[in-house]
Amino acid sequence: MKKAFGFLLFLFCLNFSFAQKVEFQTLLKDNISIRALQIYDGKVWYTGTDSKFGYVSLKDSADKKQMKLSDEKLEFRTLAQDRKYFYTINILSPAYLFKINKKNLNFSIQKTDTKKTAFFDAFIFDKFDRGIAVSDPNKAGNANSLIFYSGRPGDKLGFPKYFPGEAHFAASNTNIATKEGKGWIATGGMKARIFKFSWSDPFTWETFDTPFIQGTASTGIYSIDFYDKNFGIAVGGDYTKQAENIDNIATTNDGGKTWEIQASGNNGGYKTCVKFRPKSKGKDIIAVGDQNIEFSSDYGKTWKTISEEKGLYVCDWIDENTLVFAGKNRIIKMKLSDDL
Repeated sequence: MKKAFGFLLFLFCLNFSFAQKVEFQTLLKDNISIRALQIYDGKVWYTGTDSKFGYVSLKDSADKKQMKLSDEKLEFRTLAQDRKYFYTINILSPAYLFKINKKNLNFSIQKTDTKKTAFFDAFIFDKFDRGIAVSDPNKAGNANSLIFYSGRPGDKLGFPKYFPGEAHFAASNTNIATKEGKGWIATGGMKARIFKFSWSDPFTWETFDTPFIQGTASTGIYSIDFYDKNFGIAVGGDYTKQAENIDNIATTNDGGKTWEIQASGNNGGYKTCVKFRPKSKGKDIIAVGDQNIEFSSDYGKTWKTISEEKGLYVCDWIDENTLVFAGKNRIIKMKLSDDL
């Protein structure tokens, strides 16, 4: 009986500790899986299953709108934006590229990819309206991805050659990062590498190996972020063994050329999304996976679980103290306490 009481007291203290660090507010509940979001005009914009696209206000959750981009039950795991439009491409083939006007939400299909191997995993624009959408490679190891200039899709990129069994994960629309004219794309599966590109004409590419967990279809890098052109972080693991936490976090200080494993064996396991805290100089980082939310205050060297919320896949910072998360059937806002 004493042991049982002691265990319950431990759980109470643990939950109380979490409660002191973060505060949650539910913005949206729906029958949807969300793995891509964007912040714009004081709203959280999202795409998900059943062809759904919509928004919910960060200030008033009653201010929301949802629409279906297709009568087909498409699944979107990408969402990107430039100054005038949102863009999304569904996974699987045929893949439809949708362009959505920010002012009136009118939309149209700009391009259709009927290749059987089409599977778009992530989509991003930089501040100069230059975009890139990444698809898994075909069986020959060639990429099937797109570049965009001012919203206009251009020719396919001359991507680096993929190894057999190497691909990308459509986990949170964050296996691409851009910063200061550079871009990085993460891979997983049989190989976990970084493809680095420059926004030049033509594109230039470099490829770098990492010490990340790799070697099976479910292992590798699921998400990356860069604070500046030199300092970046990668997270992931094995989605079939989510509690395992070996070689699933790494950082780079030289723009992605070399990576150092961090907190191996001392973190909360598999992660699908990682983001640097604004104005933290890269010191503070948030990471989320299916099982928990973790926080690092020392450049990714050590991590602590700040919430055991489950079923969340993607996140983004609203400001340096507030984030939004999305995942299975919901979007939530999280406020960090001052002592975190």
